Amino acid sequence: MPNWINRLLGGRLNTPGERKDFAGHSLLSLNQLGAANWSQRGFASLVQQGFARNPVVYRCVRLIAETANRVPLRVSENGQLVDDHPLLALLARPNGRQSGGELLEAIYAYLQTAGNAYLQAGVVDGAVHGLFCLRPDRVKVVAGADGWPMAYDYSVGGRTLRLGQETLPLPSVLHLALFHPLDDHYGMAPLDAAQTSLDIHNAAGQWNKALLDNAARPSGALVYSMAGGSLTEAQFTRLKEELETNFAGAGNAGRPMVLEGGLDWKTIALSPRDMDFIEAKHAAARDIALAFGVPPMLLGVPGDNTYANLAEANRALWRHTLIPLVLRVAGDLSNWLAPAFGGATITPDFDGVEALAEDRAALWARVGDAAFLSDAEKRAMLGI
Repeated sequence: MPNWINRLLGGRLNTPGERKDFAGHSLLSLNQLGAANWSQRGFASLVQQGFARNPVVYRCVRLIAETANRVPLRVSENGQLVDDHPLLALLARPNGRQSGGELLEAIYAYLQTAGNAYLQAGVVDGAVHGLFCLRPDRVKVVAGADGWPMAYDYSVGGRTLRLGQETLPLPSVLHLALFHPLDDHYGMAPLDAAQTSLDIHNAAGQWNKALLDNAARPSGALVYSMAGGSLTEAQFTRLKEELETNFAGAGNAGRPMVLEGGLDWKTIALSPRDMDFIEAKHAAARDIALAFGVPPMLLGVPGDNTYANLAEANRALWRHTLIPLVLRVAGDLSNWLAPAFGGATITPDFDGVEALAEDRAALWARVGDAAFLSDAEKRAMLGI
């Protein structure tokens, strides 16, 4: 029985004496390298491509948000720490749906993914009774004549609510934004800076999945080299359809191909080793971690031996990423809420952070050995 190649060629092979009027195709195609495809800018697109689909981005954001949230916030009044204060109660239970930890985690995560975080104060009878975190992609800055924000438009469910900044006892919206050198109002997220590496990492995963779906075989071309003959247009179209139907996909893995009539298979794709596939993916992962300020060692990315051990990498994460972030958020919250709570201030307490225990012990030792300082001065230096 003739095979499918023989049937495709009309049930017979071309003979050297035959000539075709149609100068057909040879099924050998070389394509130029096209332009790179990058994911779209914007919060929704980057979150879909990054946080929702990329494990490195997801872990970086979760690691920063959850770890920073471990730092407790204290309230001081007239320079003295207090254990019972309305501001402490508000921070512990900001609204009916979230705890204080959930609210702070959302703030930290939005800063990493959007570069902006918005808090709305629920004011009743001149007193703040609730704090609500707003989705950054739903908030738009309304600039005044002087260029500074005078209000914020919050759009949801087909409606837009304008939140003014002239309310008492404090502006109704707190806008936290990471520095952006080219924007007057909105911040720039680490996820924006990591976009190129994010696309490379995602593309490497898609390429590997496509290779596995195709039975882990590289692409190639069928070359028709019969002397004096060529394929007709109909034969060329049918041959492509037969290849896609009978030899593409994981279900056809290992299926033998019988070639006749001057057909030859030529592999034209590069192997993963030629493309240095694995190292390219690890390099993209390290660049993503670099943008977020997370040591790659903490993410399990191989090839990074900058730190001697995990403990040193963890301290670097706290010193260079988490402490500045927590201080920034606590400072903005304090400046925003202080007028409504009699000037009370919010300060983070790093004494209970295990990763910083060695640094705190060294500080205590230096201050304790300073014989020229009084006990009161030592306590003041230590923030007690």
